[in-house]
This record gives sequence, C-alpha cells and structure tokens, in this order.
Amino acid sequence: MPSNFIWYELMTPDPAGAASFYGAVVGWTIAATRDPSAGDVDYRMIGRSDGGNAGGVLALGADMLAGGARPGWLGYLEVADVDAAIDAIKADGGAVHMPATDLPVGRIAMIGDPQGAHFYIMDPVPPPGSEGMESDVFSVTEAQHVRWNELATSDPDAAIAFYKKHFGWGQEGEMDMGPLGAYRFLQRGEVMIGAVMPLMEGYPVPVWNFYIGVDDIDRAHAAVTANGGTITSEPMEIPGGEYAMNAIDPQGAPVGFVGPRK
Repeated sequence: MPSNFIWYELMTPDPAGAASFYGAVVGWTIAATRDPSAGDVDYRMIGRSDGGNAGGVLALGADMLAGGARPGWLGYLEVADVDAAIDAIKADGGAVHMPATDLPVGRIAMIGDPQGAHFYIMDPVPPPGSEGMESDVFSVTEAQHVRWNELATSDPDAAIAFYKKHFGWGQEGEMDMGPLGAYRFLQRGEVMIGAVMPLMEGYPVPVWNFYIGVDDIDRAHAAVTANGGTITSEPMEIPGGEYAMNAIDPQGAPVGFVGPRK
C-alpha cells in the first residue's frame, strides 16, 4: 500500500502566537497547554471544528533553536517498518536527522531525502478503537485539513524516483510553468496528493510545502495580514476553480492555504 501523510507538525517558538494566528486564519484550536503524554517536550494538539485533530505543534525551545531548528511545517509518512525504511533510504543517498525513536504514539525517525527535504517516517500505534482506520489529517477537499503536499526540489527527476521507490507513489501529469519548469503531479493510488516542482529563487533548500484548506481564500488572506502574517504569493486560481496562496506565519513558518473564493 502506498504511504500516506498521516500527521503534520508545526515547529514554532511561540505556540500561543501560532494558536492565535491559525485560529483566525483556518479555524483551528491549538491546545493552550502541552500534551501530558509527550513527556518533557512541549507538544500540543491541533483541533479541528469537527472534533478531529489536524496535527500537532512542537514548541522550539532555546536549545533547539541554538541547534539550528527553525520554524516550519513537517509531514509524517507512514511506513510498516521504520528501521528497514531507514536502511533503504540511507542506501539511496538519504540522511537520518533524528534516529528511530519509540513514542507512545508509534516509532518515528526524521529523514532527509537525497536532495535535502526533511520529513518524518512513522509506524503509528493506533489509538484504542481506531485500529485499521486511516488518518484523516489530509483531505483533497476539506477545509481545516492539509489539502496539498508540494515538494520544491533541486532535482525533480531524482526526487520523483525516490518517492516512487520508497513510498509507492505514482507520478502522472504535469502543468507547464514556463521558465519555472514543470509542475509534476503525485498520486497515492487514485488520489492526487500533491506535486513536485523545481527549486525556485527564494527557496534556499529543498522543502516540503503544505497547503491548508480554508473556507474562503479572501477571508483567509485578510486574516493572515490582520494577525501578523506575511503574504508571499497572492491568491492564484488553480485547476478546479479554487485559489491557492502562500504566506509566512508570524513566527516565521512558511505555509500555504487553498480554498474557494466566495
């Protein structure tokens, strides 16, 4: 079975500030206090209006920032065997940035693909009563879920080959971006989950970008600027008639938003 994005994590030095921003822009509720099951780490859940979780927030402490951590979003890809995946990824030129670690929610590791884009791999432990159910943090259509996963990379051909081999994805179809190159679509089975694009000016390193669903792109645009964020790419119409835009949240994490214009 092809791997799925099963979790998204915001790394930020100011969880309360992030809660205010994403609450206004997306409608999420980020917990005011750390999750007690996370031990010594300040980790908080992101709640959706429907009662589900959209992901988590990791507070970046002074030691993490001193060690080079920066605000940003990371995705988690499900694998059946974290250790076997690490070995295979390292053999193909990937890197391990956090070794395999057991948590109450599963076994995880932070990986860098051969071009340098970071993500987690995870063999999750399902919550009681949800065995066999798929994570719903990603949705093609729904607001308050991540709706699109976009990889900007220095070598699209190599990156596509890597993710096809290790995570079972497909790559069919593309959109011509003129001098910027091809925007090449990724599929998990029959579901289009995102795309791979060439690294452009302004992207210092390869990176996964995530587009969060909003109910109204113009309302979200106004909320970004009113709540301390910065728009880096104005709303642009995408296939299907909705609009996507890019921003930087008040704490410095790049983020995308996608939704209808009402």
